[in-house]
Amino acid sequence: MINSGDTGFIIICAALVLLMTPGLAFFYGGMVRRKNVVNTMMTSIFVIGIAIVMWVLFGYSLAFGNDHFGVIGDLSFLGLSGVSLEAGAYADSIPDLGFAAFQMMFAIITPALITGAVAGRMKFKALFIFIIAWSTIVYYPMAHMVWGIGGFLAEIGSVDFAGGNVVHISSGISALILCIVLGKRKDYDHAKYRIHNIPFVVLGASLLLFGWFGFNAGSALKANGLAMHAFMTTAVSAAAGMLSWMLMDVIMTDKPTLVGSVTGLVVGLVSITPGAGFVPIWASLIIGLVGSPICYFMISKVKQHFGYDDALDAFGCHGVGGIWGGIATGLFAQTSINGVAKWNGLFFGDTQLFVAQIISILVTIVVAIIGTLICIGIVKLFTTLRVDKRDEQVGLDMAEHNETAYPSFNGLD
Repeated sequence: MINSGDTGFIIICAALVLLMTPGLAFFYGGMVRRKNVVNTMMTSIFVIGIAIVMWVLFGYSLAFGNDHFGVIGDLSFLGLSGVSLEAGAYADSIPDLGFAAFQMMFAIITPALITGAVAGRMKFKALFIFIIAWSTIVYYPMAHMVWGIGGFLAEIGSVDFAGGNVVHISSGISALILCIVLGKRKDYDHAKYRIHNIPFVVLGASLLLFGWFGFNAGSALKANGLAMHAFMTTAVSAAAGMLSWMLMDVIMTDKPTLVGSVTGLVVGLVSITPGAGFVPIWASLIIGLVGSPICYFMISKVKQHFGYDDALDAFGCHGVGGIWGGIATGLFAQTSINGVAKWNGLFFGDTQLFVAQIISILVTIVVAIIGTLICIGIVKLFTTLRVDKRDEQVGLDMAEHNETAYPSFNGLD
């Protein structure tokens, strides 16, 4: 039975999630050098075009079509044929097309997250092909396994409210593999990278925060108590993540930073994503408070130790934050909050959910690693991954797009 309130709610939430991708463009664009702003923003923005077209043609069908082996859907909804305006199998009070539209926005933001790891050195043509391949080989099967009817990870009892596995771990791990294969920026070891536009970073993080309420609350697929619960856990974890990152800044460098505080905000949001509609509100405070120090450690210590060049910390924030969030959901989830969880979390005495969460995280990591390596192989059939040295020096804005973000600026970068 279609409910107009729920339908209106999901339309607004879908629009909010779409807003996150331009938000990400500003967030990433502000962080890079002046000569790479246009390229970095472009790598997020163009995904809106490609992901929507792919989703309508065959993506929705592969993610939410009839189950095959618990891994992938079929092609029964090609071109969204057969996706009705009546309530469907996935949501009982909104049109099937509304569910498809809401999920489409997730298929846009997820591959865009990867691009932060390769900023300033990956050829746009290579990235274009990579995103097409990655969406098909990694994202659609992951969405099916976690959220699809008959999906393998759903069947073992693991839960993911709004995309800890599907969105954050899959993109974060893929970002790590891609940046390792791609190699470091040429002056990575001896140049100090400064953020060129902090207001852009804050604007981007603010749009992400705003959109994330649609991301998490909308995943209830109804305008009900569960949506309200997810809304609150999202706000609390974001706030806690921000405060604990500020504390880490003060402990490590004596001063709180604006970029640090909004990074902590984003980490808090990432960490609560899988558990937003499963964990009690007090637990979201712990999830945010603990998430930031873990990611801070990964970015400031582990990245430097291993020397991989995850330029904008896509792995450090999304991969690591998503893994912590998935584990935390296994610790704190309660069936009384959301009956989709078959068991309570480890904290409440059940072990099954915790084990299922660990398995689902490991499966996601394996799928992301193998899938990314396959995608890189596909890209190499068509073009090289990296721009040449001279283009990297000039900056990708001019080399790849023949545009500059700040045309009147004539000084050194």
